[in-house]
Amino acid sequence: MPDVEAPLARVAGVVLMGGEGRRMGRADKALIALHGRPILAHALDRFRPQVATLALSANGDPARFAAFGWPVLADPVDGPGGPLAGVRAGLAWARTLAGVTHLATIPGDAPYPPADLVARLAAAGGERPAAAVSPSGLEPLHALWPLGCAEALEQLVQDGVAAPRRALAALRAIEVPFADGSGFRDVDTPEDLARLAAGMPQT
Repeated sequence: MPDVEAPLARVAGVVLMGGEGRRMGRADKALIALHGRPILAHALDRFRPQVATLALSANGDPARFAAFGWPVLADPVDGPGGPLAGVRAGLAWARTLAGVTHLATIPGDAPYPPADLVARLAAAGGERPAAAVSPSGLEPLHALWPLGCAEALEQLVQDGVAAPRRALAALRAIEVPFADGSGFRDVDTPEDLARLAAGMPQT
């Protein structure tokens, strides 16, 4: 494991890339170029120093992510797809890692997650999940999940919960406010990409 300070040394990270990218021509949004590099590369620049190790959550051919050098986790075969499936896959993976107690998640289409995201979530959450709140509202994919919540999350899925937002609410997640919303800007449309490329805030 790299030289990261406790409690971050006990946190594994997963980048969630389960979206279909419909408004981006069904492209892998994480692989779209921003300032000459994939969005995922920018995100990893910020996220990698915050965790002990990480993996990528994505379906399809994992070879398209080979250049990044991290494990690629497919969604579980049971339950709904989407980001929560990536969280479940991440929790199952993280539970195999010695010394890891929490899983941090970010979306793969947000290139500039806050540099203090994991530290602030870890300080607030404890044994409960924690999620960031930007000026735009709850950011359910920028979250920290204790490995101990895996069983409760599986029960929620069996009960029909499919959205991270609903799962976090049911698990009584701590909400951690971030005054600066720039770290949560993502790419859902070509216009979003153009704004990020131009350094313009999203509306």
